[in-house]
Amino acid sequence: MAVTYKNSSPNVPGANAQKKAKAKRKESSKRQSMLNTNRMAPFKYDMNEILSATSMDASVASSFLASIVAKASRVSTRDAKEYAKTFVESEALTKEEYDKICRLMDRYSKFR
Repeated sequence: MAVTYKNSSPNVPGANAQKKAKAKRKESSKRQSMLNTNRMAPFKYDMNEILSATSMDASVASSFLASIVAKASRVSTRDAKEYAKTFVESEALTKEEYDKICRLMDRYSKFR
């Protein structure tokens, strides 16, 4: 006599295929420009060169650089540029320095 359980599925070929089809699929997101993590050291060096020429305090510049790197490598360079723009509005950076930073981020970024 065969024993059947309530929640068991019969041994039907293709039953596993139906379960796999119902599994959640990863939604593809649009590719965004992000900082190339393989070129992080040269990027930081060039950013330090730009920030050393600014009137920004060294401790503020250090946290600014860390935030830019985090946003550009994890979220997108667009968000990092918006963050840098807040420093232009608060007059911690000039428009020319902001443009240099944006060009640098564009040079060291890739789509992923």
